Amino acid sequence: MSWITKTFTSSIGRKIIMSLTGLFLCTFLVVHLIGNLQLFKHDGGAAFNTYSHFMGTNPIIRTIEWGLVLGFGFHIYEALMLTRRNKAARGSQGYVSNHSEQNSEWTSRNMGILGTIILIFLLVHLYNFFWRARFAGDLPRMGGADPLTRDYDNLYLAVVSSFHIWWYVLLYVAAQISLGYHLWHGFRSGFQTLGLNHRKYTPIIKYVGYAFAVVVSAGFASMPLYFFLFTNADGELAANAPALLQSVAAAF
Repeated sequence: MSWITKTFTSSIGRKIIMSLTGLFLCTFLVVHLIGNLQLFKHDGGAAFNTYSHFMGTNPIIRTIEWGLVLGFGFHIYEALMLTRRNKAARGSQGYVSNHSEQNSEWTSRNMGILGTIILIFLLVHLYNFFWRARFAGDLPRMGGADPLTRDYDNLYLAVVSSFHIWWYVLLYVAAQISLGYHLWHGFRSGFQTLGLNHRKYTPIIKYVGYAFAVVVSAGFASMPLYFFLFTNADGELAANAPALLQSVAAAF
C-alpha cells in the first residue's frame, strides 16, 4: 500500500477529503441558489427556464457537472467510512462512557442524521427535476413566439407544480434546516481540519460560516414556502397574498 493510499484512508486523510469536497460543494450551493432566485421573477418562468436551459446545454457546465458528481460521491462515501470507523472505535471501548453529549455540540454528534435527511431529499430532488429534464423527456415546452426559447423545457411549471405538493414542501424545508445545521458545523470544521486555525481569524470564520449557513438554507427554504403559500398553480400570486408581496412582485 503506497503512502498516498495510507494517507487518504486514515481518519485524518478522510477528514481532509471531506473538508475539501465540502468546501467545493459550498461554491455549488451559492451558484445554485443564485440561479434558483430566478424563480421569483414574475415573467411566467422565462428567466428561470432560460437559466435552466443554459445550465443543461452549455458544454463547460456539463463538464463541471462531472466534478460535482465526484464531489458529492467522495463526500458521501468518506462520511459513511468515518461514521463506520467512529462507531467501531466507540464499540471497542466496551462499557466506558465518554459523555459525548458534554464534550461535543449537537450538530457534531448528529452530522450523520442531518446528512441522511439531505441525501434522501437530494435523491428525490434529482429525480423530480434533473432526471426528468435530461432523460425522461416528459416536461412541457415553453412555447410562445420567440423561436430561441419556445422549444426550451418548461422546468418552471414542474417546479411550481412540485411546490404545491405538501409533502414535497415539507421534505424540502426539513432538508434545508438540516443543510443549515450541516453547513454551520461543516464550514468551520472544514477550515479547522485543513489547519487554517488562528486566534485572530478563527472567530471570523465561525461567524462567516454561521451567516453562510443561515442565508443559504433560508434562501432555498423560502422558495417552496413562497409558492405553496402565496401562488396559484401557474406560479402567479394568489389574490390572498400579502400586500407587500404584491408590491414587490409588481416591481419585477
